[in-house]
Amino acid sequence: MFFCSIYRVPVAFKISLHNQRCELRGKIGRNRIVIRAVSGERGSASSAYDVKFPSDYDQLLFQAKAATDLALKDGKQLLEIEFPTTSLESVPGDGEGGNEMTESMLLTRGYCDRLIPPEKTTKTRIFFPEANEVGFARRSAFEGSTLKLDYLTKPSLFEDFGFTTKVKMADRVKPEDELFLVAYPYFNVNEMLVVEELYNEAVVGTERKLIIFNGELDRIRSGYYPPFFYPKLAVLAKTFLPKLETVYYVHNFKGRKGGILFRSYPGPWKVLRKLGGTYVALHEQEEMPSLKEVALNILPSA
Repeated sequence: MFFCSIYRVPVAFKISLHNQRCELRGKIGRNRIVIRAVSGERGSASSAYDVKFPSDYDQLLFQAKAATDLALKDGKQLLEIEFPTTSLESVPGDGEGGNEMTESMLLTRGYCDRLIPPEKTTKTRIFFPEANEVGFARRSAFEGSTLKLDYLTKPSLFEDFGFTTKVKMADRVKPEDELFLVAYPYFNVNEMLVVEELYNEAVVGTERKLIIFNGELDRIRSGYYPPFFYPKLAVLAKTFLPKLETVYYVHNFKGRKGGILFRSYPGPWKVLRKLGGTYVALHEQEEMPSLKEVALNILPSA
């Protein structure tokens, strides 16, 4: 049973978190959103933004922050941000699970530092998947932060068998909370069900906002979890996920005909391919295509 906590928060994590946070905070003055002129009926806010694929995580976090700001300004209340954490060219599973989550924690802090002004930190609640990650976060990536740190689930004696102690989300929030950010809720299938509960009990009917950060929601969208064994997730895919606005997204496809599905709100969804060090747009559309459509139809025909 001890193995699960090791997988979540690696004891062997010896790298300098201070140095990594400094790298994440790097200068962002050189990163800018290019706005191009448009004409005709398609001259909407979506087509006016031409965001280039990021060259590093510093630029990615700047773009994600800018996309979030625009979505919040447009009144979006339920937001999704998704990108690989091992490297900008990686896919889920490329890195060891515990290390991926550690990188996600560091990137979550970098994103929060950019998005949330100092006067709003005590009104922002960051939810980690499990209770034991809160203490680890306070000792590492979130050391010195005044952000409120919380959790979705609490491990039980039967954690090895997938059982956790249910936490009533209405009891976790406070009246002064304005923004919730849920960090990487994908290790246990129950975590996204709790996120839906948080949204229904603490966001709907209020001015609060909820951001899902690296939740690997494509697993649910693509039917990775068989509906027969995970009926609640099947319902979630039809009732909860369609409410999301995916404001920033990167998904890599490997292979000879590989490429990238990329979006930065309010721009369109783009399928890119790297050619000679330059990212070339192969396809563009307003609605999110399925990963199957990109892999089997768009990329092979480009």
